[in-house]
Amino acid sequence: MVNVRIDGKEMLVPEGKTILEAAQTVGIDIPTLCFHKRLPPIGSCNMCIVEIQGRPEPVTSCNTLVEEGLDVTTTSDALHAQRIINLKKILHHHALDCPICDRAGECDLQNIVYRFGITDVPFEPRAQKRDNAYATSLIRYWPERCIMCRRCVTACNSIKGIGAIDIIGEGDDARLVPVAPDKCKSCGECLSVCPTGALTENLGRHKGRPWLEKRTKTTCGYCGCGCQLELSVLENRVIGVHTKTDDGVNQGSLCVKGRFGYEFIGDESRLKTPLIKENGQ
Repeated sequence: MVNVRIDGKEMLVPEGKTILEAAQTVGIDIPTLCFHKRLPPIGSCNMCIVEIQGRPEPVTSCNTLVEEGLDVTTTSDALHAQRIINLKKILHHHALDCPICDRAGECDLQNIVYRFGITDVPFEPRAQKRDNAYATSLIRYWPERCIMCRRCVTACNSIKGIGAIDIIGEGDDARLVPVAPDKCKSCGECLSVCPTGALTENLGRHKGRPWLEKRTKTTCGYCGCGCQLELSVLENRVIGVHTKTDDGVNQGSLCVKGRFGYEFIGDESRLKTPLIKENGQ
């Protein structure tokens, strides 16, 4: 255990914990965008920066480990100003299609922009559009919505152990590409951790907003693992599947059947009454 101070609060923290994890244990909210609790620290968005007494520059709290005697400040005028600058860099080329985006209403980027009250970022189209090289029959990639946070890449590597996708290039030249497309199982792990609408399902025709849907928790019936999921229902039709990170044995993960195999429920050709065989028919 090490002694640290965060925003004036003295605490004992186990060695190996990050500043972000330590702050969360005492209810201190540090803004994040690329951080996901099922993934190893990424540190790409620079929204979780904090000040450490004695150090000249802010550090990213998601991948900075606690040390004995650290004195951390998570909120200051300088940090607030720098976070706004970092967020505006992300928004500079981000597609302004929130009204038609699948994630509108439950988008991490939209939420953090609202939190910081940013309304004055002029959209500037990229000189050269990103290609949408990464796509499967079940997953659609929207390159102009992508903020290159690396969540999808990290999930594919660390949770699924597949490594089918990666980000190549830096800055405005960065792009998401399939590096091992033959390994991709279309499991949707990348889609489930995406903080924006850059990765969406390429299947359902019937869409609905979160505030219009009714979500019903249930157990996947495709095998005996008992994975937990939520069916999104609109006008008595299942329109999608969602999971929660801290729920069930699957902890938010699903296979391709569990995540995308729901359209049969509302298929018009599905049998709705028992059939009796008579005279061989």
